Amino acid sequence: MASIKDVAAEAGVSVATVSRVLNDHPSVSSDARTRVLRAVAALGYRPNAVARSLRTDQTRTLGLVISDVLNPYFTELARSVEEEARALGYSVIIGNADERPDLQDHHVRTLLDRRIDGLLVSPTDGGSPLMLDAARAGTPMVFVDRWIPGVDVPVVRADGQSAVRDLVAHLYGLGHRRLAIIAGPAATTTGSERVQAFREALAAYGLPLPDVYTGQGDFQAESGRRVTEGFLDLPEPPEVVFAADNLMALGALDAIRARGLRVPDDIALAAFDDIPWFVHTDPPVTAVAQPTGELGRAAVRALVDRIEGRPPQSVTLPARLVVRRSCGETPEAAPEAASEAPHSPEPPRPLAPQAVPGPAPAVTEVPATNRSKP
Repeated sequence: MASIKDVAAEAGVSVATVSRVLNDHPSVSSDARTRVLRAVAALGYRPNAVARSLRTDQTRTLGLVISDVLNPYFTELARSVEEEARALGYSVIIGNADERPDLQDHHVRTLLDRRIDGLLVSPTDGGSPLMLDAARAGTPMVFVDRWIPGVDVPVVRADGQSAVRDLVAHLYGLGHRRLAIIAGPAATTTGSERVQAFREALAAYGLPLPDVYTGQGDFQAESGRRVTEGFLDLPEPPEVVFAADNLMALGALDAIRARGLRVPDDIALAAFDDIPWFVHTDPPVTAVAQPTGELGRAAVRALVDRIEGRPPQSVTLPARLVVRRSCGETPEAAPEAASEAPHSPEPPRPLAPQAVPGPAPAVTEVPATNRSKP
């Protein structure tokens, strides 16, 4: 295997010049840089990454701690992070927290011990002392999807609130009045934000969200199954179950089918976090889609800015409602791959006296059904 001395001899320059070229130092002449790069290619020279990291105090490695590698949303997020990092000259080490704060902190500690250059985290809760200490110590860090309120770290996320409002407007237009939610963990920002957005959107139409229609899940399929079974056991079950993530939606679907019920004839189903599987279920599932790939890429760019001394920026991207057929939509009004949407008409006045927000956008306009809802 060729050494740096072999490259220097081949190019007719000093070892120091080769080192400066490999580290992209501006003091090298264009002629010397060209000769060194030709020698590197001719000899197949590969720099020793460990030795370089000791000299430069950089490993060109990023850490990514995701909440659940089995969740298709986080799998896609991790893939986009790895692709963008590679394009910018960085490698990525991934840790799976499995929605467990203790496992999250184990991965964060391990990654910091390995001298990564920066850390991307989707926090499983809002109170990790280790993460707080790392942020205060100046560790280059970016929160992606979820965040810890009050911590001065850039956040790259999607705006789920407006898309949830669109979903409620859509469901109201279909004639649904009894809407329930399977909420994510209250300790996560996404868990608390989605249930609050759902509650506020219902209030705009004068619709309540009774405690019995609010089920506590944990972003896992089993909790979606358990909560939905509880909804179905009620004397007056909801007409719609909105699962605040895709895995809980799949659990809800299992519970509905286990009772011999049909979606949407007996009960409707909607989800947050669209996944490729939803177009293959029968019927395809209406869902809120996040720009997952762009979130991952934007998070890497923000972190590399922080590492390389540029001011990083928080980024918020829009989520959108994808209308399919799991809530009683007609096939004509609910194409399985909705994209840009016309604006829905202004929502009707609420049943209770309170202010109503302006027009709520939706992916497609769906006429209200003639069903009478109590």
